[in-house]
Amino acid sequence: MADQQLNYASAKFVTSAPDISKLPPDTGIEIAFAGRSNAGKSSALNTLTRQKSLARISKTPGRTQLINVFELDSGQRLIDLPGYGFAKVPIAVKEKWQRSLSEYLQRRDSLKGIVVLMDIRHPFRETDQELIYWAVDCELPVLALLTKADKLKQGARKSMVLQARQAAIAFNGDVQVEAFSSLKRFGVEQVEEKLNQWYSKEYDDE
Repeated sequence: MADQQLNYASAKFVTSAPDISKLPPDTGIEIAFAGRSNAGKSSALNTLTRQKSLARISKTPGRTQLINVFELDSGQRLIDLPGYGFAKVPIAVKEKWQRSLSEYLQRRDSLKGIVVLMDIRHPFRETDQELIYWAVDCELPVLALLTKADKLKQGARKSMVLQARQAAIAFNGDVQVEAFSSLKRFGVEQVEEKLNQWYSKEYDDE
C-alpha cells in the first residue's frame, strides 16, 4: 500500500479526555505525540498542522492534563498526550498522568506510532527513555524528535543528532531520530513522511 499524502492542515479538535474510557471508539489509526512538559509538543503540533492554536501553548509547562484528540480524516487521529516530567506539578497529578499514559500505551489498539519530543539540548532524559522502552515493549515504532533545534548552530545540531541516533540503538526497537524546529520549520517534511507511512500501514487483526 502506497503511503498516503495526508493534509495535516485539515486537523480538527474532537475532544479532551481524562482517560481512555472517554476517547473515541478504538478503531482506525492513532499517532500520539508525547514529551516532557517543556519539550515544545504543542508548538510542533501547530507547525505540523499549519494552525496557530490547534494545540494550546501555555507559558506554564504542564498545563495539558488531558488526552487531546484531533481528527485528520475518518479514522485517522493525532493524539496530544499529557506532558510529563515538570517539577512544579503536584505528585498526585503526576501519578494520575502516569496512569493515563501507561493505560493508553498498553491498551489502545488503534495506536500505531509515537512521536516523542525532546529538547535537542537535553535528549533522552530518564522519563523519555522510560516512554521509549515502553513503546518498544508494546512493539510500537517511535519517531524521536529533537525539538528547538534552531537553538544550536548547524555543526552542533548535526553532532547532537548523530549522538542521539547512536544512543537510540540501545532501545533495540524501531526508533528514528530527527531534528525539528517549529520556529524555523525544519524537520516538518521528515515528520510528515513518517506519519504518512504509519497512517498507510495495513494492519491485519485476524
